[in-house]
Amino acid sequence: MSKYETTLLQTVDMRGTVSVQELSRLLGVSDQTIRRVSRPLVDRGALQKVHGALVSTKSAADLPYLARMNLNREAKVAIAEEVVKIIQDGDSIAIDTGSTSGFVAQALRSRRELTVVTNSAYVASTLAMIPGNNVSMAGTQLRDHDGASFDRSAFEVIDRMQVDYVLLSASLVDARKGFLVHEQCEVDIASAMLANAGRAIMAVDHSKFEPQMRKPALRQPTLKPGDYLVTDRTPPADFAGLFADLEIRVPAH
Repeated sequence: MSKYETTLLQTVDMRGTVSVQELSRLLGVSDQTIRRVSRPLVDRGALQKVHGALVSTKSAADLPYLARMNLNREAKVAIAEEVVKIIQDGDSIAIDTGSTSGFVAQALRSRRELTVVTNSAYVASTLAMIPGNNVSMAGTQLRDHDGASFDRSAFEVIDRMQVDYVLLSASLVDARKGFLVHEQCEVDIASAMLANAGRAIMAVDHSKFEPQMRKPALRQPTLKPGDYLVTDRTPPADFAGLFADLEIRVPAH
């Protein structure tokens, strides 16, 4: 497949249904180009065409990473679009491996001249071929289920980068303990990214404020006053103390 075919397919698979006009904006090409590039994908059954839009044919169970992206997909798209209002052309950003980060990476294709460091192969490949971007892949050994790297070289690359923002995610938000994840390596990478960033953006959808069967036990590093919390719904009132010093961004509905 061509570069445009691969990028278009990834974008539609992530979002489920995308209008031709929105794809044109995200990929920085004309509507006519979207229609031309999508035609062979539709013919092969990789996408479906409906009036003015393209629809993914991929099952949420096809890949673990894509399955996570399909959970609360509309919320993650809304969060991604809100994050892009914070990040401007020419900014530098470190991005973690969360599924919401994949949506943010897609949305950031509308920005130019970005400097990006990430330990996610998906995020790196999404942003690396945008003209003017400078993307550093942190790490060499990738996990098979999400293309994430947590080896020594990942930390070495992150340690060398000074960025304006860091985009972080969490598996659960606890009103007393804060932002939680399942694995120590996620905490370690988040800490390394946060140490070299001007401001943090914590991106979590509304489901992360709800009880879960498998509760994570590890705390993400503490955010600083003035850092951002971006979520798709106003957090429940009992979380107010946790976010007192953060700038909360909720997309307008």
